[in-house]
Amino acid sequence: MSKSFLGTAAPTYAELTLVLEIAMGVGLLIGAQLARLRRYRWHAWCQSLIVLLNLVLIALTMIPAFHRQVLPKLPSRIGKRYYALAATHAALGGVAEFGGMYILLAAGTEILPKKVRIKRYKFWMRSVLVVWWMVLFLGIATYARWYMIWR
Repeated sequence: MSKSFLGTAAPTYAELTLVLEIAMGVGLLIGAQLARLRRYRWHAWCQSLIVLLNLVLIALTMIPAFHRQVLPKLPSRIGKRYYALAATHAALGGVAEFGGMYILLAAGTEILPKKVRIKRYKFWMRSVLVVWWMVLFLGIATYARWYMIWR
């Protein structure tokens, strides 16, 4: 088996996803800094673009890989690190993406009724950012477990 551009056994799409996810994690921190600098329009564009790009990556690469490599083995193998790590990453990743989409809709549009829009923006945005970074580290660990360490 030939090595890919990162020198692992991963398929090219997995390596591209990893690199893009790390870049998006950095982009979210840049977006947070834009908010601190009171550049709210740039902050909104930055964070929204990243949340939407992540949704595309989840749909095109992560869900198919999860369905192919993990879901058929659950729940019988959830005790094995290979599957537990991927399942935890997927579950928490769903929470992070849902939170990002909710913030995008609640803060950036008037689609949601006023009753369900957020009022404490900083709290929710910072909380989702922390969860996102936890998911990013779990994603890096999942990548390493799947493509760099023998099962």
